[in-house]
Amino acid sequence: MLLAAVTPPVTGPAALVAAVVLGAVFGVLLHRGGVASYDVIVNQFRFRDFTVLKIMFTAIIVGGLGVLALNSAGLANYHIKATNLLGVVLGAGIFGVGMVLYGYCPGTGIAAAASGSLHGLVGLAGLLVGGTLYAFSYPWIAQTILPVGALGKVRLPDVTGIPAPVWFGLLVAIAAVVFTLIEKAERRAAK
Repeated sequence: MLLAAVTPPVTGPAALVAAVVLGAVFGVLLHRGGVASYDVIVNQFRFRDFTVLKIMFTAIIVGGLGVLALNSAGLANYHIKATNLLGVVLGAGIFGVGMVLYGYCPGTGIAAAASGSLHGLVGLAGLLVGGTLYAFSYPWIAQTILPVGALGKVRLPDVTGIPAPVWFGLLVAIAAVVFTLIEKAERRAAK
């Protein structure tokens, strides 16, 4: 608790600077990790390169455990978004199709554009157009789509009664199994 008393929240212009710096670091890490490469992303969907899956699982586990630890220590609070099942399913479908067609997710696309990729820049323009269309259509989406399967601000522990640490343990176990299977598949493919 001493850390919470000593460390004030980052607000105002400092928050903007922190966002730019952390965003730049994130982009560099994406680039260094190889996931700002079109071929790496596309080959994930071809089941030939599992770099993206490894990085995403690692980020989810490290980030999730970090948030769980910070929340448990009282240094952070959860900010739960409302669960809207139809919106999530439609959004995931659109995101997946877009990622397959574009060859990047939004973060890796911006990292690719920043590194000079022409198709990354074209996709970035598409991201901006798509975001604008979403913003203009949001009133209709809020009225028509979001109420379907609206569960409110809930988390898996709330819905299932299984504590968050158990969910994170399950996630770590799943990741370990997936990493093991990927490593075995990559060793077989290398032979």
